[in-house]
Amino acid sequence: QVQLVESGGGLVQAGGSLRLSCAASGGAFSTYAMGWFRQAPGKEREFVAGITWNGDNIDYVNSVKGRFTISRDNAKNMVYLHMNSLKPEDTAVYYCAAAPGWGIDLQSSYDYNYWGQGTQVTVSS
Repeated sequence: QVQLVESGGGLVQAGGSLRLSCAASGGAFSTYAMGWFRQAPGKEREFVAGITWNGDNIDYVNSVKGRFTISRDNAKNMVYLHMNSLKPEDTAVYYCAAAPGWGIDLQSSYDYNYWGQGTQVTVSS
């Protein structure tokens, strides 16, 4: 069983930056694809960014390309989401997720077996 704990959320003004962290334990982290998803009030959960186990494939939703960067440190069992030029529409609860196995569709929430509890990101205008 994999446990995921997010941190780093908070309140920031538009144009600001945050770094979200996700600490993984209880599994073979270095073999998992990892993703970040978000859910805004009244909206469905959406894919934000994903990275394969070795970092050779990275994907982003179009709305964050050029502003967000996903990275991972397999030695520390950590995955990060660096968020720059934040906009009010980025306000959401952000979730870290882990997908064991191969051939993962990084954008599909159905491929992720493990989820964190989420961290709130609020961007004020």
